[in-house]
Amino acid sequence: MLDQKLLTILACPVCKGELRYDKSAKELICLLDALAFPVKDDVPVMLSNEARSLSLEEREKYG
Repeated sequence: MLDQKLLTILACPVCKGELRYDKSAKELICLLDALAFPVKDDVPVMLSNEARSLSLEEREKYG
């Protein structure tokens, strides 16, 4: 599980916007860029080439 303090500090590396944590998917979500950054072994992987694009359904779910 990610530390709450860390979550308040982290920002999207692409747009510098807010991230949301999806515990079940182990991803940090950026709604502005529609990207999901993986969290591996409780370490966020904040690389744009490691992120996946969110589907329209996912964007609506998180929005």
